[in-house]
Amino acid sequence: MFRPLSRRDFVGSSLKAGALAGLGDLAFLHRLPPVSAADAKVPREKVQLSSDIEPLVRLIEDTPRERLFESVAGQMHEGVGYQQLLAALFLAGARSIQPRPVGFKFHAVLVVNSAHLASLAMPDRERWLPLFWALDNFKKSQAQNQTESGWVMAPVAEGKLPSSSQARERFTQAMDNWDEEGADRAIVSLVRSAGAGEVIELFWRYGARDFRDIGHKAIYTANSWRTLQTIGWRHAEAIMRSLAYALLEHEGDNPARRNAEPDLPWRENVKRAAAIRADWQAGKRSPEATAELLKSSRTASAADACEHVVELVNKGVHPSSLWDGMFLKAGELIMQQPGIIGIHCVTSVNALHYGYEASGNDQTRMLLMLQAAAFLALFHKRMANGLHEERQVDTLEKAELKATGPDAVGEILTDVSKDRLLAARKTLALLESGSVSPQALMTAARRLIFAKGTDAHDYKFSSAALEDFYHASPTWRNRYLATSMFNLKGSGDKDNPLVERARSALEKV
Repeated sequence: MFRPLSRRDFVGSSLKAGALAGLGDLAFLHRLPPVSAADAKVPREKVQLSSDIEPLVRLIEDTPRERLFESVAGQMHEGVGYQQLLAALFLAGARSIQPRPVGFKFHAVLVVNSAHLASLAMPDRERWLPLFWALDNFKKSQAQNQTESGWVMAPVAEGKLPSSSQARERFTQAMDNWDEEGADRAIVSLVRSAGAGEVIELFWRYGARDFRDIGHKAIYTANSWRTLQTIGWRHAEAIMRSLAYALLEHEGDNPARRNAEPDLPWRENVKRAAAIRADWQAGKRSPEATAELLKSSRTASAADACEHVVELVNKGVHPSSLWDGMFLKAGELIMQQPGIIGIHCVTSVNALHYGYEASGNDQTRMLLMLQAAAFLALFHKRMANGLHEERQVDTLEKAELKATGPDAVGEILTDVSKDRLLAARKTLALLESGSVSPQALMTAARRLIFAKGTDAHDYKFSSAALEDFYHASPTWRNRYLATSMFNLKGSGDKDNPLVERARSALEKV
């Protein structure tokens, strides 16, 4: 949780460190006006948000991209804090950007939690830049949405909502039948009458049930819940409406009436889950089982991968060792084929694992674990052409570092811009030496995302990979982190022009 940032804090500290150096004194921001009542007026065709957040959401939506930084800085001067700005940005995205497909322009929404996680991991002075980047990214996606469809979230059909006693059943029926209108009405009633835990428990399953949009449905489910944990459940109605609409995206005829390939793993895994032993979470941790699962994943189909997970669980292997295998598999795939599909191997497993840890339903947790195995096999199938199969995470060899101590971190991040494989090998050597903490390397890597990241995937990938370093077991986590060098930013990469744009915009106020 962030405390509100005072004008003294903002002027005196947030613009001094790292990539923010040189933005200068912002004392002139006191001249910016507050949001007027007219600014808070909502068009009839757009859903109305709560009165305390609506003006800030409208400011983000309606301010031209080139003037947004000045307007936001003015709101900071008027007392708007980090949490309010995060909430307004997330709500603006949910209300103003169509979540179909669940990716592409919708990354402006998907990335909000990742930017927030990056902020949490950094010193106080550097925490505003990810949010400024996300604001700018929203404006880019908003413009694209206007060009493509002009979609906005419609007002709630108040007179047609199911009763609170019917809401849960109506919602599950609508989602099972891929009924958009029914799901939209039911989720409004459910959010208004049920607890947050009850609502999100349903979404863990629907977010993971199909492989359309290469894992983005699971990612949106996890990121929605995580952002709402920070901004408050009172903002949930619009977010959950957007999420339900996103999860019902499909091609062709109604998926409930056919056996489409993206739906088959879930349907088969519901049956497999029934065959898992009752005390499946009480197994023994086994690095050998992790290695066995990783090895088999290199040739397994989605069905074979899931069957292997069931087999190992029923032999008494602890689920954490199976998740280790899946973290390693995701990292190995991005080693073998850096790029957009490899990125989503990592971010999808991160989202499914988060749901696994957050869910309170035993069967849901089994299904999320099985779906992670299936998704990785489907990713592998998509990436079959052009894989560097000689790059294997469990046989990656260390490479000698020239520098020592903190300078070794700089050496690795320099190599990231030149030779990612060498950087990965040096990362393994550095971490296994114990001479520098993993946190020092991760902090330096995050600073480079702030300074050089230009795409939502830079934030999504780095937040997922660096978070899952700690989810992996100590036996494997150094190797997992080494694989992240294949998609982090290097010190020789081109600087992000956002910092200069922010400085120029603020000087004009």
